Amino acid sequence: MHPLRHPRNAFFVGATFVVIGVVYWAFPYFGKWQLDYAGVTMLGALGIAMGLMAYVLIAGSPRD
Repeated sequence: MHPLRHPRNAFFVGATFVVIGVVYWAFPYFGKWQLDYAGVTMLGALGIAMGLMAYVLIAGSPRD
């Protein structure tokens, strides 16, 4: 049995990393510090990839 039984939960796995990316962007932007665009971009891409792979794992799991 997979710990993320519903595909909706796969969205939350990906959204977690996207939210971390937004926070990673917001602190330097509003604090007038140097912004690391590569880090923000990679966290966004990681969120999309994690959500997609969590969905693939859920969809491919047997229905125990």
